[in-house]
Amino acid sequence: MEIPNAITEHIKRYSEHLKYRPKLRRMYENCYLSTLKTALKPQENGSYFVLTGDIPAMWLRDSAAEVSIYLSAAEHDENVRKIIKGVISRQIDYILMDQYANAFNENDNGLHGMEDVPEPSGWVWERKYEIDSLCYPLQLVYKYISVTHDYSIINKKFEAAVERIINVWRTEQHHAKMSEYYFIRHNVPKSDTLPCDGRGNPVAYTGMTWSGFRPSDDACRYGYHVPSNMFAWVVLGYAAEILNGGLKTKCLALAEEIKSGIEKYAVTEHEKYGKIYVYETDGMGNYLLFDDANIPSLLSIPYIGYLPADDELYQNTRRFVLSEDNPYYYSGKYASGIGSSHTPEGYIWHMSLCMQALTSRDSNEIKKIIDMLESTDADTGHMHEGFDKDDPKRFTRPWFCWADSLLAEAVEFAVDFGVI
Repeated sequence: MEIPNAITEHIKRYSEHLKYRPKLRRMYENCYLSTLKTALKPQENGSYFVLTGDIPAMWLRDSAAEVSIYLSAAEHDENVRKIIKGVISRQIDYILMDQYANAFNENDNGLHGMEDVPEPSGWVWERKYEIDSLCYPLQLVYKYISVTHDYSIINKKFEAAVERIINVWRTEQHHAKMSEYYFIRHNVPKSDTLPCDGRGNPVAYTGMTWSGFRPSDDACRYGYHVPSNMFAWVVLGYAAEILNGGLKTKCLALAEEIKSGIEKYAVTEHEKYGKIYVYETDGMGNYLLFDDANIPSLLSIPYIGYLPADDELYQNTRRFVLSEDNPYYYSGKYASGIGSSHTPEGYIWHMSLCMQALTSRDSNEIKKIIDMLESTDADTGHMHEGFDKDDPKRFTRPWFCWADSLLAEAVEFAVDFGVI
């Protein structure tokens, strides 16, 4: 794909700050262009199919996150606007096909990640229901409009998609009583299927909306995934800003209920850190205290827009998740950071390191993280999923565009912060 001029100029501006760090400069340039060069597939109808990397499917979450790095170039470049609008168009079509699916095929080819019950349509790669899959497209639309002031994307199809998102989140506030969703995958680890005949463990009404799976694509133990509910609250506010009439009212009403549920059921008193947010809860007194590398996460709270970085409750939570009290926080010879149940024990995720930098306001911490990212690429010039804390040459997913995009964003943040 031909690289739009605005993107070339954007890269030049930031690369100039990296001239004394040639490796980091190459990494930044490689990672910034990764999605454009390797993952975007133009379609005959003008939309774009976006690979997340080494899996032949388009995740709603990943595709939005991958192209968000190009938003700043969209203000003055029609070609960049065309790409982002094409991705949004594809996402809206997918949401209208199936609001519970997280990943889709390029066409009706019947490819599936595994054999699942119920069997999804031929368009669906995987039907793991995750709240954030519906959040990211709304965020991308809002950010696109904020940068370009192009409201042409707000059409009847988009409004229909928002209506369906609201309906799903309303339904899943009462999962046991109102939802028909279930997911069963046989002969796999517990994290890859839902218990209780595919319905998930019981939950009580809280005002939050239920999710079958986490942003890692691993099953929720307790159905209210707190970071995703926070993200839902944020994007409902975004939708209310760009919509009018009944849809606007519905967005605001649902957002208020979700926020109330978060603050009532998702905060606990920790003996060491004070009041902090939990990762998951069931509304019946059970909850999980940890954080996962995938985004939205507790670490990403200011990044997704739920609270400012200097908020006391966030800072308490941040100190917890960046400590060994978080079971997925690992420290090793080459790095310290958050991993995931989705990858082997002791594997730190580049995404979580990027997020630690992006949510920091401490120049020393930001610099330390950038140095860590630079030294753990296994000399590939790209980011990966997880890597061994004691040997970065042992890693998962050599082609992972979302992590690449976050590296580029973190480097730009460090430059703007004056650290580089």
